[in-house]
Amino acid sequence: MSQDIEASFVKTFSGGPQIRVENLRTSGPALTTVLFGTSGSGKTTVLRCLAGLEQPEEGSIRFGDEVWFEARGPLLPPQKRAVGFVPQEYALFPHLSVAHNIGYGLNRVRHRERQERIRETIVWLGLEGLERRRPAELSGGQRQRVALARALIGRPRLLLLDEPLSALDGPTRLRLRGDLRQLLKQLGIPTLLVTHERTEALALGDQLIVMDGGRLVQRGPVHEVFSRPTNVAVAGIVAMETVQPGRVVESADGLVSVVVGQSKLVSLSSHLPPGTEVYICIRAEDVVLVKGLPARSSPRNSLSVVVKALVPEGPIMRIELDGGFPLAAILTRQACEDLALRPGEQVTALVKAPQIHLIPR
Repeated sequence: MSQDIEASFVKTFSGGPQIRVENLRTSGPALTTVLFGTSGSGKTTVLRCLAGLEQPEEGSIRFGDEVWFEARGPLLPPQKRAVGFVPQEYALFPHLSVAHNIGYGLNRVRHRERQERIRETIVWLGLEGLERRRPAELSGGQRQRVALARALIGRPRLLLLDEPLSALDGPTRLRLRGDLRQLLKQLGIPTLLVTHERTEALALGDQLIVMDGGRLVQRGPVHEVFSRPTNVAVAGIVAMETVQPGRVVESADGLVSVVVGQSKLVSLSSHLPPGTEVYICIRAEDVVLVKGLPARSSPRNSLSVVVKALVPEGPIMRIELDGGFPLAAILTRQACEDLALRPGEQVTALVKAPQIHLIPR
């Protein structure tokens, strides 16, 4: 039997936003689908409707051959959907121990089996020695694993994770990101994960669905959506660092030349005729900075740029550039020191043609 979600529904809040989901689908039991968007875009509401914690007014929700919700039809209660749900703040019971939190949903299971499943889950998620502690006595990473254990012990057919790393400090988040990705692969069940952090979406997701204003506005493989947004609104949501207006001036042999500000760039495209008004989109990590004239290799754009500012962002530096239009690059601190980058310095920016994405205006 299929283990995929198929959902189209409308959820309206009194005096608030309307969430209108069209053709939400998961694809394959081992895939993690990321719901991505800014705060207030409706991501958590979608999870709550799938879990049965919110009831839409219109549409339907199906899991494989089962109908979970249908307007003017059957409504399957949350406890019968076999869904594992981890809310953003984990929602652990403060007065219960780790073991009792994990086993809370197994009250109808025989005592011996219940204890065995609790023990197996504690060992699996590395919580040995913490069985008698209360949530207040745990670190953020330990609380996250307890919440995951509670969601997984019921052997769910679908896992829903709402910002699973947001409550953690930076170093813990970085460490547990890889652990969570490995765990999701091991589970082999469809997973929907909500985040607004691009790094987490790239690290954890297979498919990406972008939400904006309660709508699903783009979907596809994670890297494809982040690199090739369908419109300027999505480009802003996925934090495309450089989005600038331009105009196609030449098109031949699958390449187009685009005037941007006082510069000209070459991109791959076969369907944009001269005169087309476009936005050029360039990710900061696709911009290479060198000093002097670069050696010719693969086709790429070479721009003489001036460093306007260096903005520290943790272990990396965001470089603000002027190349006849505003351009951003990202380098490690060590790379900045090796290039001796300073405001006012003139360097060369290299961008390969395939890494320049064009959106018709």
